[in-house]
Amino acid sequence: MRTLCIDGVAVAIDGKAVLLRGRSGSGRSDLALRLIDEGARLVSDEQVELHRADTQLMVTAPAAMPASLKGLIEARGLGLVPVPYVGEPMPLAWVVDMADKREIERLPAAEMAAYLDLEVPLLKLDPSSPSATAKLRLAVRCGPDHILGRE
Repeated sequence: MRTLCIDGVAVAIDGKAVLLRGRSGSGRSDLALRLIDEGARLVSDEQVELHRADTQLMVTAPAAMPASLKGLIEARGLGLVPVPYVGEPMPLAWVVDMADKREIERLPAAEMAAYLDLEVPLLKLDPSSPSATAKLRLAVRCGPDHILGRE
């Protein structure tokens, strides 16, 4: 099985994973914490492992990650804290790039991220926006085919 380990934070919403990408300090863990506070579960913080399952990308904590770190997320100012966690691989529904609000179009064209020869819908979100968690939950629930502007 081909796997790929990348920098990012993954959370599960309604049984589907979202991969939050961005440089260190970009707000990905903060956004993940807010999503978890609203009912999402952590898949992995800082590093995630992707693998193919037929035509679906699956995401999980890296196999090499010590068990003592699974289920922990870094909360700046608090340290590593335990949060609700999912231990099994989750299907990857969206890749989300942390972006400044000035870089985000009102009605963006569809974009994709590619890993292991498979494409996943890509969103750009301002992680500091109060509506960021609501937008991400809507994207997961609606799917990319039901979001206007992504045709």
